[in-house]
Amino acid sequence: MQATTTDDQIDTTGLGNIVAGAQRIDASEKAMINGRSDVNQLLPLKYTWAWEKYLNACNNHWMPTEVSMQADIATWRAPINSQHGLTEDEVLMLKRNLGFFATAESLVANNIVLAIYRNITNPECRQYLLRQAFEEAIHTHTFQYICTSLGLDEGELFNMYREVPAITEKDAWALQYTQNLESNEFQTGTPERDQAFLRDLIAFYVIFEGMWFYTGFAQILSLGRRNKMVGIAEQYQYILRDESIHLNFGIDCINQIKVENPHLWDEAFQEEVRGMLRKACELEVAYGRETMPRGILGINAELCEEYMHFITNRRAEQIGLAPLYPEVDNPFPWMSEIIDLPKEKNFFETRVTEYQTGGALSWD
Repeated sequence: MQATTTDDQIDTTGLGNIVAGAQRIDASEKAMINGRSDVNQLLPLKYTWAWEKYLNACNNHWMPTEVSMQADIATWRAPINSQHGLTEDEVLMLKRNLGFFATAESLVANNIVLAIYRNITNPECRQYLLRQAFEEAIHTHTFQYICTSLGLDEGELFNMYREVPAITEKDAWALQYTQNLESNEFQTGTPERDQAFLRDLIAFYVIFEGMWFYTGFAQILSLGRRNKMVGIAEQYQYILRDESIHLNFGIDCINQIKVENPHLWDEAFQEEVRGMLRKACELEVAYGRETMPRGILGINAELCEEYMHFITNRRAEQIGLAPLYPEVDNPFPWMSEIIDLPKEKNFFETRVTEYQTGGALSWD
């Protein structure tokens, strides 16, 4: 049934009737939530940061099939613990790492397509969300490509969220914040529903993409630094680059909603968010232990716990909260070769010099 639009009922979805003779949209009247969407008028722009992230994402386009998997196949097929193969602990880590990411990207995509896009009423933000949804599809494609290239057990990999407790607990926690996906009736417009939507944004952008992916990135990139599974490491490098824009876009959305709706960011809600961040950090530390019970060369669960405290503090600060843990240095400074975490907000001031395929990427 089409929504009707009257003077006191604003269409926020862009699916309602066209209001003939309505006043032209002024950029100052655009809003992150509870704004008039009508037919999703892009111009005039209000949030140039959203449009710039869309353009950056387009410039960063890549496909997993551009990356050769030949060296990885040879390493995977080599005898375990041999000079040219992986160790038992590296095999365990790699499988569980892939098992988490294989379904995690789908969870994020569902949230974007079924909830966030509908309730974010700004057209330039929606433009970026369309690009992000495509990138989530590329990431899911990546894990399919890795799985088939290495000849992994598809059932094991894509069902691991039901079989590995640490992955199960992470996904189950995240599903608490997808309840609005199940309701076609959910719509922002009251303080309670607006706050529920803000809570969901924090869960998926700050925690799921901004915290829970980083242990996995460090694990695979650590292998790549030792010239193992270099094709997978290259693909993770491109995923990390995408996720960095996703994260910064989400943080900008959250902070802009706070500016436009300061009543949502009360002390009680801030304390609730701090509890979310703390619990999420604990779950990720448990994931590090379960994926690396004995550690591998250059990385172990203890270092990952320290790293997650560093990341959690960083995410808290980015949304205006005090750090949760005592000050800690980044135990993986080599990660800054890919992305300088203390300067994440400005990472994409360095830009791709021109459109290039993933395998030829260079930065200036």
